Amino acid sequence: MMRPSGRDVSEMRSISIETGVIKHAEGSCLIKIGDTHVLCTASLEPRVPPFLKGSGLGWVTAEYGMLPRSTGSRMRREAAAGKQGGRTVEIQRLIGRSLRAGIDRVALGERQITVDCDVIQADGGTRCASITGGWVALRLAVNKLMKAGDVISDPLTDHVAAVSCGIYAGQPVLDLDYPEDSEAGVDGNFVMTGGGQMIEVQMSAEGATYSRAQMDHLLDLADKGIAELVAAQKAAVGE
Repeated sequence: MMRPSGRDVSEMRSISIETGVIKHAEGSCLIKIGDTHVLCTASLEPRVPPFLKGSGLGWVTAEYGMLPRSTGSRMRREAAAGKQGGRTVEIQRLIGRSLRAGIDRVALGERQITVDCDVIQADGGTRCASITGGWVALRLAVNKLMKAGDVISDPLTDHVAAVSCGIYAGQPVLDLDYPEDSEAGVDGNFVMTGGGQMIEVQMSAEGATYSRAQMDHLLDLADKGIAELVAAQKAAVGE
């Protein structure tokens, strides 16, 4: 089976993470997973949502958006429509949940970090790239807190990364690009820690059901992809 990109079934697209790309943000990076490019920033704020006020707990939240020409035809800005679409809301909640799974909110203290993920160019896997790049931006923002002495211990407990896997042309494959994603019989997103712990798995039969054995195969592929993404995160932040 030949993938449209010519990659092996267990081969990731090229991974690039450039840090410090936004002057004013406490943490920022431009992550490129093949032709999917996402700008991620992390902003520190000395406040928390009202439901956490006085709790001593910190908060990490996320926002996500796609630029009008990140896709093949122009999309209308959601601001012009007056509201966010359901897909946008679902993805930014996923990013926030994922990043919070890798942070000690007591150690963070009563402050909020907002991670913004803006898709510049989309070719499949934008939510996964956003989570992976969002962690890098978060790491850099936390590094500033630690350098300033604003936190006593490192609030980040582990790396967090995400990768897509699916069944394309009957074969489990790693890191779907758009041509594969649009035709995959099964599509999944796997969010994991650097230590291999699961945070969230989104799996759905898009055109065909799947077996337990195929699910296990996809998990094995995800393990491989997450390991490569975490290695790229470590290189980007100098770990």
